[in-house]
Amino acid sequence: MGRIHVLSEAVANKIAAGEVVERPASVVKELLENSLDAGATRIKINVEAGGKRLIQVVDNGCGMVRDDAMLAFERHATSKIKDAEDLLSVATLGFRGEALPSIASVSRLRLETCAAKNAPHDDVAGTVIEINGGKIARVEDAGLPAGTSITVRDLFFNTPARKKFLKAESTELSHIASLVTHYALAHPDKHFELHSATNAMLLAPPVAGYSERVYQVFGKETLDQLIAVAAVQPLERGGLPQPPPWRRAEGDEDQDEDTRTNGRSPTDPGEMRIHGFVSKPEIQKLNRNSIFIFVNRRLIRDRLVQHALTEAYRNILPPTVYPVVLLFLELPSGEVDVNVHPSKTEVRFRQQTVMHDFVRDSARAALMKARPVPQFMAEIHAHATASSGLTPGARAGDWAVSAGGVLTLDAAPAPGTTAHQPSAAFTLQPSTMPAVSPRLQFDGGIAVEASAGIPVARGLEAIADDGCAPAIEVSEQEPTLASLATLKPLGQIRNSFILAVNEDGLWIVDQHVAHERVLFEHVLRQRGAQKVESQSLLMPIVLELSPAQQAVFTEISDELQRNGFEAEPFGARSVAVKVAPAGVEAAAVEHMLHELLDQFSREEQSLNLEKIRARIAASIACHAAIKVNMPLEQNKMEWLLAELAKTDHPYTCPHGRPVVLRYSMKDIQKAFKRI
Repeated sequence: MGRIHVLSEAVANKIAAGEVVERPASVVKELLENSLDAGATRIKINVEAGGKRLIQVVDNGCGMVRDDAMLAFERHATSKIKDAEDLLSVATLGFRGEALPSIASVSRLRLETCAAKNAPHDDVAGTVIEINGGKIARVEDAGLPAGTSITVRDLFFNTPARKKFLKAESTELSHIASLVTHYALAHPDKHFELHSATNAMLLAPPVAGYSERVYQVFGKETLDQLIAVAAVQPLERGGLPQPPPWRRAEGDEDQDEDTRTNGRSPTDPGEMRIHGFVSKPEIQKLNRNSIFIFVNRRLIRDRLVQHALTEAYRNILPPTVYPVVLLFLELPSGEVDVNVHPSKTEVRFRQQTVMHDFVRDSARAALMKARPVPQFMAEIHAHATASSGLTPGARAGDWAVSAGGVLTLDAAPAPGTTAHQPSAAFTLQPSTMPAVSPRLQFDGGIAVEASAGIPVARGLEAIADDGCAPAIEVSEQEPTLASLATLKPLGQIRNSFILAVNEDGLWIVDQHVAHERVLFEHVLRQRGAQKVESQSLLMPIVLELSPAQQAVFTEISDELQRNGFEAEPFGARSVAVKVAPAGVEAAAVEHMLHELLDQFSREEQSLNLEKIRARIAASIACHAAIKVNMPLEQNKMEWLLAELAKTDHPYTCPHGRPVVLRYSMKDIQKAFKRI
């Protein structure tokens, strides 16, 4: 007897569940996407024990009739697609027909659904279906409101091995909260609710747009740290496969009909749109967990887009940190393949290079246009963190302890709402706080803690001035490049930092990285015009290379020559450098080349010409720039500040460090208790 046999449907469903249902958040994702595909405008999610005990998703979508409700639990049964060609242009979030049977096979599931009435007098009965571990336990009619409610209890009750690998309840709850929050951000026109036990973690009624939704969920402080991105680019047919000959005639006959139904000619490929937010350079994360990308409102993880964003921040952020990003990409459904992964979290773009360059250039243009000035106090406290940005626990707000001893973070009310309306509340487990004694008030605005032994952070309060120290009026607008050109240098701090002033406040300029930024853009311009200045060395410098360095040198030797170097092989694993870029001291040439070759040899991704060119220019600029502990005359400082104002991005060096820090007039007045 043969050893190969066909698995039963129950086993096949559990295998599929292993691909689709990774954790409770996976169940929420599938059910939430079904609700959105059903046209729901109001979605409510209830969870208990981090989703292990209960997950309930209630919506007001189109609902289902009895026959559709029964078919929904058959494998590969769906209303989203009909034939193989539909897979080439999937316009819905779900389409595989695997989620519901997979979830039902590893839980106790109850479905309550009722189709919407087409006319006021239609008599449409609702349907209730209960399934335990993939076996139907009960099916009956019931009077229900239009929409669908799916309740999932005891997830993985019949697969204890899977249940054992789930994380703590708080961890699973945080994944669910993050997922629901980001789908709420992607659909600002819909109402979202997330409840855990008796706590409302998210209450997000519909708002006008994406900025309002970010303000509603995270507050003004988070919104102020983000830079808006918006761009449109027409798609082109270059390099795309054409239909086979037997389909072209059919397509020509139906061209008029397609134009009427789709609003564009079949020969028109449409356009790509991007909108969303990227963070200012001072917001830095140690991983990519704060990059959230939506393609046609589908939350995805895509290396191509992530690499494009990394390229957009190149020479703005240090190479080992990442920004906070919330981006929405919209393009024709035929230009993206979503049938790549069972959980539908990965996609493939039809024109990958076009998409990569579009995302990179759009984000870069937004950063260049905004050119945010690093604030003095913000940079002091700005450190790269591993915590995810744009998550329910990441926003700033007012802490309050509820009656149950749970620490909640109340979101700021959305524009147009009042304080008594329900706001977003994110639940966290508190640490034990010591009792704080009341403050002792004295005349003159001075307050002293009754228990001085307990340090408690308090906001600084303005001292009563009696009219003798009025506040100085300042502009609310952010400084621009024009304001940078008005800086007047006062002197140096330890011969390393230039102190300058203008109407916007007090500025501190790192003279080394400022000159580095000036030289970096100067070298790139010279390289583009093929007029790089170089200098001949009195004696050739011989470099001993490792095998890895030798391989890199062979690859980048042409670009080194175009940037002012002249080197030739000198023995088995040695090269002799005869000419170096102007401005670089001969003693620094050997160190610079070893540093460059080591950097490229550690590069995990393939090298491209633009990256090689930028890395070489940054290294030349770094070694040729003014050093710290170098005294500068007044005219030299004025020249450096004037040249810095002419650069495209004067606020960060090529390696991502801040060039200037501003201590604003508002901060100065706060420190002197004038405001």
